Amino acid sequence: MELYGGIDLHSNNSYVGIVNEENRAMYKERHKNELPLILSALAPYKSELKAIAVESTFNWYWLVDGLKDAGYPVHLANPAAMKEYQGLKHKDDKKSALWLANLLRLKILPEGYIYPKEERPVRDLLRKRLHLVRHRTSHILSIKNILSRNLGATIKSDDIKTLTGKDVERLIPDEVIRLAIMASLSTVHHLTGQVEQIEKTILGRVRLRDEFKGLTHCSRHRHHPRAHHHA
Repeated sequence: MELYGGIDLHSNNSYVGIVNEENRAMYKERHKNELPLILSALAPYKSELKAIAVESTFNWYWLVDGLKDAGYPVHLANPAAMKEYQGLKHKDDKKSALWLANLLRLKILPEGYIYPKEERPVRDLLRKRLHLVRHRTSHILSIKNILSRNLGATIKSDDIKTLTGKDVERLIPDEVIRLAIMASLSTVHHLTGQVEQIEKTILGRVRLRDEFKGLTHCSRHRHHPRAHHHA
């Protein structure tokens, strides 16, 4: 018998579902997000499980890694690409677990990329950089709006990043308005330092893969002023 598993992962619990080759539910149960509990639930079906689908959520690392380490073939489902298959759901698809298993059985499961463990720290650090940059931008825009309201002029974002307390005191005589600007400006300066530290760390960790080196070589050759000299 061929079995297919689906796990709908939440913040503190997971719904595990298993279907057979005829899409008949063989197992459906909720468990706490504790790897031993989930592995224990799957153990009786392990020899017949062809694969397990786990929906890609914010907290999939521990579950996917644990399942793979235990010898299960794991597929990471891409939730954004599964909308066209909503019609395959039925009333027993509690929290989508059996639905995921069925998509896997039908070989139509839209999959996401399972990042290797060694690449995830840099990936998460890049996400943090993006979060900080967006946060910094919101403070820069706040400063621009305050200055525009009070001066009738627009200052470039790059110029705001270099403002000092003396600059603000020269531009804005009102102490209360200056306090509002300085609250955001000090945050901008702090975030800039954090972003620069993250970028330095990332550049020290990443390496260009061999399969992409040819692309950079071609790009340099194409844009070199003497690239077509011998053509």
